[in-house]
Amino acid sequence: MSELKGLIIAAGRGERISNLCPLKPLLEVNGRRLIDRSIDSLAKAGVKDIVVVTGFRGEQLERHLAERSYPAGVRVSWVRNEDWQKENGLSVYRAKDLVGDRFILLMSDHIFDPEILASLRQQTIEEGGLILAVDYRVNQHPYVDLDDVTRVELDGNRIVNIGKGLAVYQAFDTGIFYGTEGLFEALKESQEKAQNFTLSGGVRVLAARGKARVMDIGHRFWIDVDDEKAFHQAEDYLRTRGDLL
Repeated sequence: MSELKGLIIAAGRGERISNLCPLKPLLEVNGRRLIDRSIDSLAKAGVKDIVVVTGFRGEQLERHLAERSYPAGVRVSWVRNEDWQKENGLSVYRAKDLVGDRFILLMSDHIFDPEILASLRQQTIEEGGLILAVDYRVNQHPYVDLDDVTRVELDGNRIVNIGKGLAVYQAFDTGIFYGTEGLFEALKESQEKAQNFTLSGGVRVLAARGKARVMDIGHRFWIDVDDEKAFHQAEDYLRTRGDLL
């Protein structure tokens, strides 16, 4: 079994927040860029080898990654997804030869309590499986956009279905995953058989095999900084309660 690695998806355009920053991973929230928060969260959890998938304005993001400094022992590399206009599952699949058989997968536009990663990496993961960190606070969550959040239907701690707009669900997808090589096989199947390029499509394939389960994050903080409202909510939280990093 190889060393646990990190994978960050940062290929999309982020059009809903482009008025604040033309390249969303470089948006500063409480004085720290989103992509740097993701990298530093992984480093804080002890993940030293990190791959970033770039896409829209890839050269600009890659230049930032090349120029910033990292904690001792942390290695950051990147791979370009030229088809970044397609859904995020394709970006994940682009890294299949770079992250080995175990990895933590993050979305570059999510801010979260690093303790979630500390708990997630302590989980025992089955061969070819996946663990998704979920939030069971589905009623009046202060930071969730119900029109955009990915919902998760569960049977115990096993995923039954996942996607946006589900009518039956018990939890929200936080965008924080503990994955294995099985996710790449599932993404390939989803893309080739169903022409579904979403990450959720791959998770559904694993769920059908009984290979996708969840970890409850409890009351820990997380937010998807996907629009201006979420940006201000994140800034207010970090300024009033103290930054998480």
